[in-house]
Amino acid sequence: MSSIESTQVCRYCKITGTGNYCNNCGGAYVVKRITIASILHDGFHFITHLDKGFGYTVKRLTVAPGVMQREYAEGYRNKHQKPFSTFFICATITALARYWINLALVDYYNSGNVTEGNFFHEYLILLHSLLLPLYSLTTFLLFYNSKYNYAEIVVLLLYTMGMFFLITNVIALLRLVWPNLNTDYIELTALIIYNAITLINFFSDSNRWWVFFKSIVSVVILYFVANYAQDFVISLLKD
Repeated sequence: MSSIESTQVCRYCKITGTGNYCNNCGGAYVVKRITIASILHDGFHFITHLDKGFGYTVKRLTVAPGVMQREYAEGYRNKHQKPFSTFFICATITALARYWINLALVDYYNSGNVTEGNFFHEYLILLHSLLLPLYSLTTFLLFYNSKYNYAEIVVLLLYTMGMFFLITNVIALLRLVWPNLNTDYIELTALIIYNAITLINFFSDSNRWWVFFKSIVSVVILYFVANYAQDFVISLLKD
């Protein structure tokens, strides 16, 4: 006795079909919820593969922050770079960019900090990878009553931090024009704005003003934790 497969509507192209994948675009009909196990799988996948779609993902993170992460959490994933690989690519770009910027400041402007440059080159990725669970826990606790689990908040933070890295690169370039410029407050302001937009769009079912307040709390906590950890590591490198 043959079983009759139920028809389903593809979330991507809206074409009706049967089976596990859409015959028109190849998208999966059933998308599993994000879990810690799936995040670890993505991390392993990053080591062995470089997915397509990095440019598209960065574009979406730029023009639709929060919306992109929410769509990914809800299953619209086939066009996007994986969260772990996005994080590590952006962190690698930042590590190299900040290292070169510091070298340029030292060599041509008699400014900058060689030890700080070495930190970006050798320890930036490791430090933020170790702090990622803390960043995610802080955000998860602030939005504990939302419909998203801890693993989905980790994904939100992986993408958001990737953009944080790229934003700080652009701001750091200002020091090549004004070598003695203190960019800390510029970075903090930019990150507060980007984080607020991201979280308001991601937690779209919640009160916007309440999300806005929590977004400021979260980014300030994360910023000062990251800066303290960075300064601590740099002080160890000087010894």
